[in-house]
Amino acid sequence: MTRSPKPPTGAAAGRVVPDLTRAERQSAGKLARTRVPRESHAAWVPWPGRPDPVDLLELQAESRVPNLVPIRYGRMMVSPFAFFRGAALQMAADLAHTPDSGLRVQACGDAHLANFGGFGSPERELLFDLNDFDETLPGPWEWDVKRLVASLAVAGRAGGLSKAERREVLLAGTCRYRQAMRGFAQMGNLEVWYSMLTDATLAQVLSAVKAARQRVQKRELEKRIKRAEVKAEANDSIRAFNKLTTVVDGRLQIISDPPLIVRAIDLLPPGEADDVLERVHELVRGYRATLPDDRRHLLEGYRVVDVARKVVGVGSVGTRCWIVLLEGRSTPEDPLFLQVKEAEASVLEPYAGKSRFRNHGQRVVEGQRLMQAASDIMLGWLHTDAGMDGKPRDFYVRQLWDWKFSARLDSASAPLLAPYAEMCAWTLARSHARSGDRVAIAAYLGNGDQFDRAIAQFAEAYADQTERDYGALVAAVKSGRLTAEGP
Repeated sequence: MTRSPKPPTGAAAGRVVPDLTRAERQSAGKLARTRVPRESHAAWVPWPGRPDPVDLLELQAESRVPNLVPIRYGRMMVSPFAFFRGAALQMAADLAHTPDSGLRVQACGDAHLANFGGFGSPERELLFDLNDFDETLPGPWEWDVKRLVASLAVAGRAGGLSKAERREVLLAGTCRYRQAMRGFAQMGNLEVWYSMLTDATLAQVLSAVKAARQRVQKRELEKRIKRAEVKAEANDSIRAFNKLTTVVDGRLQIISDPPLIVRAIDLLPPGEADDVLERVHELVRGYRATLPDDRRHLLEGYRVVDVARKVVGVGSVGTRCWIVLLEGRSTPEDPLFLQVKEAEASVLEPYAGKSRFRNHGQRVVEGQRLMQAASDIMLGWLHTDAGMDGKPRDFYVRQLWDWKFSARLDSASAPLLAPYAEMCAWTLARSHARSGDRVAIAAYLGNGDQFDRAIAQFAEAYADQTERDYGALVAAVKSGRLTAEGP
């Protein structure tokens, strides 16, 4: 159905090869331009044999919880942008038929706008970073850039931006990625590793703004971010505890809200329900073994109280996602909410190669640690040989809420969307610079805007494709082929 490119090796794989000088790494990047001109990235034409997007959705549904799949379709039908969020598999297949330079990084695999946001660092500082790594895998860096900028084009259309306004946004994002990568190419390894986007570094990341009107709009963005930060700092286990729990017959439990939140005890036959907490205890012990010693010690201060299945996101709907309520052993009002999310094979795997990790939960965790400036202290993984459906499954684990926030993007004006695009693009470049050969990638990108203009053209063409694919989903629901439900 699609080509499966052989992962390149050495300098072409994006790795910093010890016996290559800086000049040789730059030469490798410039040589890649001759094989894959930067202008070639502009093209998007559906390739012969391109699968029906509805076929791919049905293929994914085969491994998901059947009664939750209609909710996924319902959420994707909200808008073309919502569809785009759930169509990572389709775009991965499409990107495999587009040019790439042969330089590889740890790719996010689903780097659309809504997968960036804020969260709390271990030092309790609010960071802006990528926050979804379900599809992470080593692959071409261009695939992430194209998905990010295409999401800007789709979001810009949803917000009513004109073609000229969208082009401004697309060029701002792509230019920031290129300039950021060229900046990281000049840094030492530790300096790249410590780079992060916070309040203190925001002004350095955004382009210099000269016009008075634009300065006002930049201040408005900063005000919105500040309001989001205040809200995020209240978004923690205490808030989750107050919102998601209740006391019944003197015992603490998660509040059921079917079908979005259903306690595990209500999903099992009566004869098995009594054993659910013991089974969860066993799984938590397996997860604990993936944590560093200090985090294991921290987790031992809590005991499991309840567990429930929770519907999350758009593209993830139908995968098995659980929330586990724990409370302090010595202080009852000391809650910890963990999210245990199923990890399947990355959508990039058929085109970029299999993961080196046998457990896909570990694949997600290791990729996240490599790409993020700082990661959740409770990040780990587990495997179950027989879940509720009797099948083996991989999961990764993190805190449910940890100062998390995301921006509303489908109604943003061009002056606000452009600097937000720069924030995302800088963050993506930093993530790629940590894992790939930043010197070679920067040399490939160059100092001119050829790549910027090519990606902007690709993004508009792919936004057209997304609207056609969204129409196919709507038609499939109207014809009765698929069933869609809210919320």
